[in-house]
Amino acid sequence: MSMKTLNAVALGSAGAITSAGGMLVLGLLGNFGLYTGAVTMMGQWHASFSLSIGGIIGGMLEAAIISFIILYVFALVYNWLLTKSKN
Repeated sequence: MSMKTLNAVALGSAGAITSAGGMLVLGLLGNFGLYTGAVTMMGQWHASFSLSIGGIIGGMLEAAIISFIILYVFALVYNWLLTKSKN
């Protein structure tokens, strides 16, 4: 079985885009009074997030950066382990 390496930048970027999109949707829905529990949790977990325009954009940037870093490092570790298992 041939395993392929992960493109770390592509995986990190996909995670960043997805996370930023999720934060945008949550911010918009929160302004309509929906998913208030999730909005409260996001406010506790992300220092930049709030229901203002600046807070939504800040939350999107924070989520994108964190997600990119985590998934980029994940891909690097995965690729490293994959090369170790081939030897």
